[in-house]
Amino acid sequence: MSPVAHNKRIGAEAVVAKGWLGAHKWLLLRRISQLTILTLFLLGPLAGIWIVKGNLNYSYTLGVLPLTDPYVVLQSLLAGHVQEKLGLIGVGIVLAFYFLVGGRVYCSWVCPVNMVTDAAGWLRDRLGIKGAGSLSAKTRYWILGMTLVGSAVTGVVLWELVNPVSMLHRGLIFGIGSAWMIVLAIFLFDLFVMTRGWCGRLCPVGAFYGLLGKWSPVRISASKRSACNDCMDCFEVCPEPQVIRPALKGEGKGVGPVILAPNCTNCGRCIDVCSKDVFTFGLRSNNPVSTAAVMVQREAK
Repeated sequence: MSPVAHNKRIGAEAVVAKGWLGAHKWLLLRRISQLTILTLFLLGPLAGIWIVKGNLNYSYTLGVLPLTDPYVVLQSLLAGHVQEKLGLIGVGIVLAFYFLVGGRVYCSWVCPVNMVTDAAGWLRDRLGIKGAGSLSAKTRYWILGMTLVGSAVTGVVLWELVNPVSMLHRGLIFGIGSAWMIVLAIFLFDLFVMTRGWCGRLCPVGAFYGLLGKWSPVRISASKRSACNDCMDCFEVCPEPQVIRPALKGEGKGVGPVILAPNCTNCGRCIDVCSKDVFTFGLRSNNPVSTAAVMVQREAK
């Protein structure tokens, strides 16, 4: 690879091929989603306009729609606290929604901390910070397990003691305080210690929603993977790059083009940066095995 190609800006080819808006469509839609949800929560306490009451743990929209975070409810149940009927209805609605669209959609389309970690990643790239600490992706599952066991042992919903989403909400409402220290720590961790470290290695919420969306029908597919020119931009921008390779490079191995890994966040970054339009949103069921793979399977029989 030539130095020019190696040093090119990620997504530059996509901007040339699709225009700036076309190469940032899903990013803009995610930001609109995140900021709209955050604004709806803040309108009540800051402006007295109570469209949504509560926070991402439990909310009540227009006095009709209850939504309850199943991860928090699970900790609460383990801690010995039984939810009221309305809260359980909210859990059912959230479980059904994230099962259908993909659990980690929460991370990329809803969670406001995603904007903090994305900002750290953007600045890290601009400053040319290389190298990173090393943590297994399984670490977040250990933390998830410890919060559940710890809640059962202590009788306290442990995650809420350090939940950066709740702290970010409180910080925006009540001003700068100790809550901002957690958010700042996450930003600095992703900036200087490990790229995508918080969301990809530590956050138990992402681990929980990944498990919840394991069989979700809505998936990203490398439906035109034969057009891939190996620019590697999709791997560079993906918060979970390990999920791409099986679908993108699966010819001859019996692997279809759909990204089935539950840790895919359905964020659309790979769609935005691909100048060849290799990726698109689709359904899990639309996952044809390549012709070469079918031939190999027939020969094996």
